[in-house]
Amino acid sequence: MAFNKESQGFTFLFSIIMVVVVATVLAVAALGLKGPQEENMKQEKMQNVLGSIQVESSREEASAKFGEFIKKRVILDSEGNVLSETEGDVKTLSVDGKEAYESDAFNIDIKKQYRDKSLTDQQKRFPLFICEKDGNPYYVVPLVGTGLWGPIWGFIALEADMNTIFGATFDHKTETPGLGAEINQSWFEEPFVGDKIFDDAGAFVSVKVVKGGADAGDMHGVDAITGGTITSNGVSSMLENTLKVYVPYFKKNSDIASI
Repeated sequence: MAFNKESQGFTFLFSIIMVVVVATVLAVAALGLKGPQEENMKQEKMQNVLGSIQVESSREEASAKFGEFIKKRVILDSEGNVLSETEGDVKTLSVDGKEAYESDAFNIDIKKQYRDKSLTDQQKRFPLFICEKDGNPYYVVPLVGTGLWGPIWGFIALEADMNTIFGATFDHKTETPGLGAEINQSWFEEPFVGDKIFDDAGAFVSVKVVKGGADAGDMHGVDAITGGTITSNGVSSMLENTLKVYVPYFKKNSDIASI
């Protein structure tokens, strides 16, 4: 039986076959790339945590250095109580969030904890990374927020007093190049070092990104990005909204409550 290649029926059938073939090829390719993509995301997350405690790492070194410097991966509830602590093996870490509540703090989808309206306060879980470098402990908090055009995120490391910032890393998805996108540059991140998130009376005040520049000696402010006001404000909100969740833990486990 011969097909009339000029007919609408042949064109329609040919289009269906091509759609099926292309969809199949794309699906196979996506499945084949899923593993490497998740591994890259995991290594990038490890690099960012390490960067907050000022440890440089390549993708290839990330797992080994993460295991070396990150001593405990802690899950907290919304009242600052420790629900679990995990040490050691980093081979089972994931970024897909599927085993968030049953396994490891690293696996928790932090965006979900802040943005999923279906979660009650009792259901929310917050990760904390307890690190050690040169014999000193550091506490790394994952950050999540919103910039001008989309999500922003980062990690901030606090010293043993759970008050003084030791390091910070930030990143974004779609901020404006040369403006808000500069939040992931060292010249923006480094001024956070030495700032404090509690005032002298022990009240949580966070750290603000100040338009026009922070005052000299201001321990709770850094300079905003010129022309990137909305993204700078997003960083301020991200710091305040995320860090305040960890305040109960900090006050239970440091001298802040006695100030």
